[in-house]
Amino acid sequence: MSGLTYLIPIALLLGLAGLAAFFWAMRSGQFEDMDGAAARILIEDEDL
Repeated sequence: MSGLTYLIPIALLLGLAGLAAFFWAMRSGQFEDMDGAAARILIEDEDL
């Protein structure tokens, strides 16, 4: 039972850290152009 007193706050802190990282990624524009990144894989470079 005493292990839960350590694990529950750690799990909550890790969850909040993940949520903060997600909101930071949203604010910095990481998810703006999802179709462009997918199409960029298919474009062949001709200057090789």
